[in-house]
Amino acid sequence: MAKAKQSSLSPQDIDHLRAELAAGRPPVVWFTSAAVGVEAGRSAKVMAFTEPAEGDFIQVRPTGEKDDLSFSPAELTVEKPAPRKRTPAPAAAAVAEAPAPAPVEHIYTPAPAPAPAPPKPKPAAAPAAAAERRPAVRKQAKPAEVTVTLTSTADGEWTVDVQWGSKRTLKAAPVAASAVSQASKLLPAEVDEAVESVLSAARERHLARVEQLRAELEAAQRALDDLTG
Repeated sequence: MAKAKQSSLSPQDIDHLRAELAAGRPPVVWFTSAAVGVEAGRSAKVMAFTEPAEGDFIQVRPTGEKDDLSFSPAELTVEKPAPRKRTPAPAAAAVAEAPAPAPVEHIYTPAPAPAPAPPKPKPAAAPAAAAERRPAVRKQAKPAEVTVTLTSTADGEWTVDVQWGSKRTLKAAPVAASAVSQASKLLPAEVDEAVESVLSAARERHLARVEQLRAELEAAQRALDDLTG
């Protein structure tokens, strides 16, 4: 009987797998005959989806492995393969009972001369390997994209956000303005120019505030001197 062909992942299957993974339940899939480097019917757990959703964007971990590999929807299925049928052992042939031998009269005859021992067979030379077994080709997991965003406020305060694939690993973490200034000088001139414009505007505002506070402090000092003079 011809073996039924397993269907690959449909868009609905992929949406279901994403939902299961988002709920903290890594779903199980199986490899189809189109999978490269792994045996068809082997199971694996879905670990992540890379963006954009093109090519080998489904990261799975095969059962018994520690590495995550990337595959396309055509190489995976949610249909569990049927278990392999074991071939039953052949029935033992019935052994017919041999008739009891008739009594034989023993007559003394001289023992024949011992036959010469046959020569020991020479060990056969190990045949050369027909072909070396090639290791299974493993697909390296495609690294997730990383996005780093620097944000400034009107007062010259800076924060940084880090988006690693589909996860945000850092959100609005404060960063010193001096560190941003130093880093911008190692980047293209357009980045350094934009950062310096923000820092210059913040310096002018803070300088004006310092001058205002200094004038207020001097006025308060004079008033205090008049009261205590």
